[in-house]
Amino acid sequence: MIYTVTFNPALDYIMHTGDISLGGTNRSSSEELYIGGKGINVSLVLKELGIKSTALGFVAGFTGAEIERRLEEKGITTDFVKLSSGNTRINVKIKGSYETEINGKGPDISSAELSAFFEKINSLESGDCLILAGSIPGSLPSTAYSDILEMLADKDICAVVDASGKLLVNVLKYKPFLIKPNTFELSEIFGTVPENEDEIITYAKELRKMGARNVLVSMAKDGALLVSENNVVHRIGAANGKAVNSVGAGDSMVAGFIAGYMEKKDYDYALKLGTACGAATAFSSDLAAKEKIDEIFASL
Repeated sequence: MIYTVTFNPALDYIMHTGDISLGGTNRSSSEELYIGGKGINVSLVLKELGIKSTALGFVAGFTGAEIERRLEEKGITTDFVKLSSGNTRINVKIKGSYETEINGKGPDISSAELSAFFEKINSLESGDCLILAGSIPGSLPSTAYSDILEMLADKDICAVVDASGKLLVNVLKYKPFLIKPNTFELSEIFGTVPENEDEIITYAKELRKMGARNVLVSMAKDGALLVSENNVVHRIGAANGKAVNSVGAGDSMVAGFIAGYMEKKDYDYALKLGTACGAATAFSSDLAAKEKIDEIFASL
């Protein structure tokens, strides 16, 4: 079974505007409301690929109830810890002359509620896949991801971590199956911007030395590369198309890669399916749909 974890889910409220007048009244031309959260995005794209998963994490209040309702409506199994106070955050995405985001803080999570979540994690069995994706609320310890992997260290769990900075670095000693930094996140970790593909490969190999079994680096218009557990570099170019949406593209790539690897145990195939899923989201107003994924996959 695949489990996805979203510590800080959201309802994403998209507002389409013209130029924004700071300090004045602005009106939108249209609005959309989506479920947000990196782990949740992974579950939704896996569903498009015909793969079941269970979404874990925390929800609170009327916004949390709406996230659960929408996921269940889409056929996603959920097992969230329901917080006793607060509301799951609403993130406002303003799409005008510039794309601007205002992300909510999210509710506080008590130690008792965190313990209830850890109990769910402890129920995972050898052979399961656990995908940890995104940021964590300020009320949780910065070691939350590494605490989870330490807890599961004696089980044969396929761990995938899509996070940044110390949140990612701290899990490497537990040898996760896959991590997925982008080039900006590489620069955050190593304190310097990679200037070319050779430097990206060097940094990816360094992350392998630090413990990651496989390092998947997304490079936007330059495609993606994978340094696999046997230290082989696998490379793929970007799909052709017009990018209209950056939200969820990386999560879609993770979903596609894991789905592809589970299907054929072949890294080139996994990289191709991951790239197709990421592009299908980037070229759409919402997350990747199966028909679009298939179309792009055939073109790569």
